[in-house]
Amino acid sequence: MRKLIPVLMAALLAACGFQLRGAQPLPFSSLYIAENWELGALLRRNIRALGTTQLATSPKEAQAVLTSLGEAREKNILSLSATGRVREFRLSYRFAFRVHDLKGREFIPPSEIVLVRDISFADDRVLAKEQEEVLLYRDMQNDMVQQLLRRLAAAKIESKAEVE
Repeated sequence: MRKLIPVLMAALLAACGFQLRGAQPLPFSSLYIAENWELGALLRRNIRALGTTQLATSPKEAQAVLTSLGEAREKNILSLSATGRVREFRLSYRFAFRVHDLKGREFIPPSEIVLVRDISFADDRVLAKEQEEVLLYRDMQNDMVQQLLRRLAAAKIESKAEVE
């Protein structure tokens, strides 16, 4: 009976149409990523893995251009102990961008993605907390790339008939 329960659960999930979200293809045949920054390298790697969009070497060769308008990391005090020592920090990671072509059409107008994580702090574990902060920022970068890919996949491109 216990072996039958997982099989029944899998059958129910399959019957309701549940399916894991796969990678969405980008609507651009070619994309130029304007600047060479760390997030851009991760984004390029993920776009190459999709395999549906070519990464152009110059904006003239690309159907769309992704331009970074700014990237910032912030660390703010979130809470203090009764003795005035920091107990928690709030880490935030902001990325502003736009996607356009060389004719001036905006595929994605200037937009900003903001990610926030809270981290506890202890004076007796400073090195461990610094490494945890580095790992959180790395995780936020990976999350940022995934959100960027979802926004790029949702971009609307005018058909050739609408342009002419």
